[in-house]
This record gives sequence, structure tokens and C-alpha cells, in this order.
Amino acid sequence: MSRTIRTSEPTPAEMRRAMGGFATGVTVVTGLHEAEPVGFACQSFASVSLEPPLVLFCADHRGRAWPKIRDSGRFTVHVLAEDQSELCARFGSRNGRKYDGLEWTVSQWDTPALYGALLRVHAEVDAVHEAGDHDVVIGRVLELETLDGDRPMLFFRGGFGVHSAHERVAPARWGWGDHWG
Repeated sequence: MSRTIRTSEPTPAEMRRAMGGFATGVTVVTGLHEAEPVGFACQSFASVSLEPPLVLFCADHRGRAWPKIRDSGRFTVHVLAEDQSELCARFGSRNGRKYDGLEWTVSQWDTPALYGALLRVHAEVDAVHEAGDHDVVIGRVLELETLDGDRPMLFFRGGFGVHSAHERVAPARWGWGDHWG
């Protein structure tokens, strides 16, 4: 079998399609900016260190919520449950007000705490590293809230869950205008 060696970088569409083959968890990152709740859907989230307790997420420079969360200095990452596709679509969309009609409370860390997540990670911004069109955000964990829940929401090949191509569940209102972080 012969292989052609490619001499150019992959296009954004090729990168999205290829990286879609790596199943990720789905989160919503929230914060308060001047007493107003903000947030966005994010699939780039990971644990970084146990001592000190650090996590990371990646956020698009062009996003509306991330610059506001950065200014506030604190955030909460909500690990979504499998049945929270509406919440994911709400925070992944550029349309509408994300908190309209949504039940939530302010955590002791002054961040919006959403109901129904499998895990809430409350953190403060520790470091931000620019990486292409995104920021890699390192957060120092202030508190972990492990909540009741069943199975996590997974994003794989452009849809929710790890299914065959004909079984895949497409996110409600999810398209090229909507994006992660």
C-alpha cells in the first residue's frame, strides 16, 4: 500500500472531522460578570494535577462568554449527564439568552451553579495560555461537587453518544454557527 505524504496543514474542516473521532465528555462553563450570568458549552476539559488541584479547559478567543469569565476570575465547570442535550444546545448556541427560564443558583464561589450535572468543579483562573484561536485555561480547584447522576454526555463524530452512524443523535440546534467554547 502506498501513502501520499501531505505537505500542507489540514484545513479547519478536516481537523474538525478527524478530531471528532475522539469521544469527549461535554461540559458547560459558567461565571458571573458584573452580576450577570454567562456561560458556554465546552468539550475541551481535563484534570491537570492532583497537587495542587488543577483543571483545564479551552475557550475560543472569539466567544462572548469566556472574556467575561476571565475578567471575573472564577468559573464552574458542569459535567453534563447523558439526558442534558437541551442544556448543551442552549449553551452551545449563539442565539437566545442562555439563562432565560433556566433554574440555577449562585454558588458560594460567586458562579452560576446549574442543576442536573454529574459534577460541578468550582475553580479560579490560575493561568491562561494563548494557543492558536483558543486560550488554554488552567483553573485551581476550590471545590468539587459530585452529584447524583447516571451516564455522562459524550460527543463523538458530530453527535451525542457513541453509536453507529445511523444511530447517532444530533444535537438540537447544533450546526456550524454553534460551537464549543
